[in-house]
Amino acid sequence: MKFFSPWSLFATGVCSCARALAFELPAQAVYVDLISYTALGVDGPFRESSFDNATFFNPTLTEPPFFQVFHEGFLDILGPSPSIREIASNTSFAFAHEAPIYFPETDEMFFSSNDGGSLGMSDLDHNNVYGKISLTAAEDALEENPDSGVVNVPVTELALSEKIQMTNGGTGPYKGSLLLITSGRGTRPPSISLVNPREPHNVTVLLDNFFGRQFNSLNDIKVHPSSGKIFFTDVIYAYLYGFRPAPMMPNQVYRFDPDTGNVGVVADGFVRCNGIAFTGDGRIAYVSDTGASGGNLLGLNQTLPATIYAFEVDENTQAFKNKRVFAYVDAGIPDGIQVDAMGNVYTGCGDGVHVFDERGTILGKFFLGSTSANMAFAGDGRLIILAETKIFLAHIAAKGISLSGPS
Repeated sequence: MKFFSPWSLFATGVCSCARALAFELPAQAVYVDLISYTALGVDGPFRESSFDNATFFNPTLTEPPFFQVFHEGFLDILGPSPSIREIASNTSFAFAHEAPIYFPETDEMFFSSNDGGSLGMSDLDHNNVYGKISLTAAEDALEENPDSGVVNVPVTELALSEKIQMTNGGTGPYKGSLLLITSGRGTRPPSISLVNPREPHNVTVLLDNFFGRQFNSLNDIKVHPSSGKIFFTDVIYAYLYGFRPAPMMPNQVYRFDPDTGNVGVVADGFVRCNGIAFTGDGRIAYVSDTGASGGNLLGLNQTLPATIYAFEVDENTQAFKNKRVFAYVDAGIPDGIQVDAMGNVYTGCGDGVHVFDERGTILGKFFLGSTSANMAFAGDGRLIILAETKIFLAHIAAKGISLSGPS
């Protein structure tokens, strides 16, 4: 894919002013000295859209995929010999959208197709699909093709129960199962369910209502690492994409205790809350607000949030408190969120995956030149990136945290 950027108008002149590197870059990595781009001048290539892939911030004009390094700390994440390669593709179907769950016993990554979006092949009359890919097969294919940047291993679709409608989030494995959260479809309610990762993929619905009322369209989910309680976001995207009725409750973050059945709100005040994640110790929660993206009904509005917020998690009640802006992204919206063992925060955005340190400083990007809604670690040193019509495997130094709850 030839990547065009308005930076080509003056990239050579500006880059020649960049400071000399005090560190060595690994393969597939480029360094962007941000101080060289803080003042673009009257005729500089100012961007008008954060959603237009022709104007994403790529001043080096490097062809994706690659690692875009803004801060030396990103090298600790990448390690000395990182790589990023495409392992699955279907240009006509957004098969790799959300709900990534790594199941180590079979070395498989599970994921859902786009629900209601472009190339999602799902709407009011059609459910989306949940699939999986063998990472063993992907690793074998990469080893057999060391000089090729692309392999294409098969995707297996799961035949799930009709109880599972429009899967949009997932985490785990949780108690040996996939923990899926769904948007619902039509009058079929959004739900949180356990799904057997092995055939026959039997389903146990844990929650599908708030004291008798259906949720709007459940979106993302995580298990608190110490309490084992389940936290999830509810947002109106299914209505905005035309496959759910008008919403009846605010966009909110909930806590669910699977042992007692108690469910309650822990945070509100969002335009459209979306992704959620915890630090490894469970003391900080991150929630993305993707208000800038309004679906088919409202379209795009760059004056609304494309923002990750950080909350302290109350030690006693586990309510979210002391909300603060953690990061505002420069490309698209921050969708799914993951946290690594060093406390760095990863989020899927319009041009790939952005990585921030615990202070909210952007360290770098897994630059794809296209949207990634979510990603997940697949064991230590492997990051699977879902990119709608493609899946990428990055071999890096960073390690993920447990998403299974307390041991």
